[in-house]
Amino acid sequence: RNRRFRRGVYLLPSMFTVGNLFCGYACIVHAMRGDYATAAVFIGVAIVLDGLDGRIARLADAASEFGGEFDSLADVISFGVAPAILVFSWGLEGLGRLGWAVGFLYVTAAALRLARFNVQPGSSDKRYFIGMPSPASAGVLASTVFAWPEGFGIDQGPALALAIVIVPAGLMVSRLRFRSFGALALRPRSPSLVLLQFAGLIAAIAVEPRPVLFVMSYAYLISGPVGFLWPRLQPPSTRGGQGKEQVPTANAS
Repeated sequence: RNRRFRRGVYLLPSMFTVGNLFCGYACIVHAMRGDYATAAVFIGVAIVLDGLDGRIARLADAASEFGGEFDSLADVISFGVAPAILVFSWGLEGLGRLGWAVGFLYVTAAALRLARFNVQPGSSDKRYFIGMPSPASAGVLASTVFAWPEGFGIDQGPALALAIVIVPAGLMVSRLRFRSFGALALRPRSPSLVLLQFAGLIAAIAVEPRPVLFVMSYAYLISGPVGFLWPRLQPPSTRGGQGKEQVPTANAS
């Protein structure tokens, strides 16, 4: 009985990964049907499931090499192929070959991001990711489509869609540091404030999901470039020892 229970514990994180994979597939199906708002929602659900499978594996001490590889393969679909097809169908199709070429560029960037995560050792500094994580990048694309499911309605719409794909793709393969999602929350020494912060976020999303998710995703996108440029724009006298700070090699999918 204990052996069966242990086997079930090991399967639990992979079940969430299967759910993540399904969401990527469902996003593609709805995007092909032209139901862009629903397709974008599936990307959001995939992001939640992707965060849960890793946490559950660590809490249950059920992490495995198979689970890690399975998770990466699912992420290529949910955060690489699915958002690329979604934005192509939504705003890039009118550009012809240029549109699908840019979509392929995004898929390649997501795959490279995940491959780099798989081969690089972790860092003692868990506060940062190197390069924009692929779920956050997919969230930028999905939140934009979710906010404007009918398109921008302007002549410059295809050009904007082009930038929406190219910028996150470049940030995924960059060496810029992005705060880890756990580090964005308040410190555990104030658990009541953490819960209040989380409750406020849920309430804001429930009231105005489109603008809140849009602002959240783009705020995270610009956090990496801003964090890189801000210390370098300060006068030399205020930089202190920042130039000696070692860049961590932490990574995340």
